Amino acid sequence: MKISLYGTLSIVNMYNKGLYYDWVPKPVQLLLIILLMTLVMPLGGVYTGNISYLVGGTGELSEYYIWANYATTIGMGACMPIVLRLKMRFKIRDKITVVLIILGILNYINATTLQPQIIVFTSLLIGFFKMMVAIELFLPLMAMIGNRGMFYGVFYTFVLVMNQIASYYAVEVSIMYNWQQFFVLISALCAIMAFIQRIFMHDKYFALKVPLYYIDWLSILLFMSAFMSSAYVLSFGRQQDWLNSKNIINMSFAACISFALLVIRQLYLKRPYLSFRIFSRNNVRHGLFMLLFLGMFLATTSLQNTFAVGVLGYDQLTNARLNILMIPGIILAGILAIVWFRNEIPLKMFIFSGFSAMVGYAMVMYFSMVPEFGYDRWYLPMFLKGYGMCSLFISVWFYTLDKLEVDEMLAAIGLVLVWRTFLTVGIFSALYSWFQYRFQIVAIGDLAVYMDGMTFSPQNMASGLKTVQLNALLISGKKMFGYIIWAGLGILVYVLTHHFGKERFRHLRFVRLIRGKSVIAGRRLKEQKIIEDIKDAAGPAV
Repeated sequence: MKISLYGTLSIVNMYNKGLYYDWVPKPVQLLLIILLMTLVMPLGGVYTGNISYLVGGTGELSEYYIWANYATTIGMGACMPIVLRLKMRFKIRDKITVVLIILGILNYINATTLQPQIIVFTSLLIGFFKMMVAIELFLPLMAMIGNRGMFYGVFYTFVLVMNQIASYYAVEVSIMYNWQQFFVLISALCAIMAFIQRIFMHDKYFALKVPLYYIDWLSILLFMSAFMSSAYVLSFGRQQDWLNSKNIINMSFAACISFALLVIRQLYLKRPYLSFRIFSRNNVRHGLFMLLFLGMFLATTSLQNTFAVGVLGYDQLTNARLNILMIPGIILAGILAIVWFRNEIPLKMFIFSGFSAMVGYAMVMYFSMVPEFGYDRWYLPMFLKGYGMCSLFISVWFYTLDKLEVDEMLAAIGLVLVWRTFLTVGIFSALYSWFQYRFQIVAIGDLAVYMDGMTFSPQNMASGLKTVQLNALLISGKKMFGYIIWAGLGILVYVLTHHFGKERFRHLRFVRLIRGKSVIAGRRLKEQKIIEDIKDAAGPAV
């Protein structure tokens, strides 16, 4: 009898569904899982807060490290379709120990190299190996919580909070010592965690041992090639003037050709690496559309950083503290998500509240584009942004993957992950940088009306140029947030009118019911009439 990989999960008696020996107390097991999540989930090849220190320390372009940041997400997406097979192939203790050691080595390489290309490559591998550990954390947590929606509420809240804390401490350590020390610290923590997990984790297989030769490694390489080429285009597009650069044109062709070959290869594989069947589902298409607008709001981080650093003059540590202000909103969204899913309330208004918070954040930022903006005024917009980000991560992700089988979900979740975290954010970040530059040129042209010899006299030349530059930044930022608000209002209308799996007009159900009964009644009358005609024709014998 032929048994599929994913079917074994339901018919095979698992050797050990947990991660640790039976003699380890349950509270200690939970503590070990939390420690492992605290270390692994915010792990990345670079951290956005200390990119400026990487640029200063290596003397390379910041676009390389933006590319490396995207590479971590691409590595995670590339690993997603095969995580279950890797989980069933190796013993849990051996896999976790080896992967943590590899992650420590990759972080140490980042700490000791000055070549940005190496950091890009290690970032891709960090994302790939990070997902191998993450799958070991998903399953026991989902088993403990039970409800998938409540699991997302707990998991994404924890991950987003840890990401903000890790970004802050990456900057603080870089200021106190240097940017290499944070990677050295992460490398040491990975080694310590590998030793701890080696002691308490059991040495059994999760289920039946499956071979690795079923994995199509060429498809994985094509996946990485397609999206890494796209990441290069989105990272270096502005710096190389887009289609005026041969590198951008060549990498664009490479991305298209790689993705086309990836799709074609899946058609002829007995065990495809990716599946595109779920994209015909209504909820998946609408979920991807809403994730696109989530990326639009998440990409406003670049506008926010320009305003905070370029206009208000914040240093990198003060700017990193702004992300910490999102944590109360993130926690509130997580608590509401748990209550929402526990009581099985329809998702529409929860999604609507998330997009409303993002629109509110954009509105506050629009009216806050002034040089006198104080630090205490950041609490409201960052709270709204934190709530909107967390609530949409939970609700839209749940809606997109709702009612999907395990094999369908794992075969396509890598594409959805890359779409949510890399492509949408990257596309809008590139658009924002291009439009902001154009708007600044227009603003300087408009401000030229007020420039004269007094503005640029030898005594106040520097201050006059700075004033013009700041005003141009403020005008371009205000314009960008204005357009984002209009787009946000459009997505609010879309969410209110979308049915989310429910019938838009409940009276249609009644109409169908009446119409169905009338059809059945008509058929019965017709059948009865035919029988009576037969009886009349046959006479008394019948």
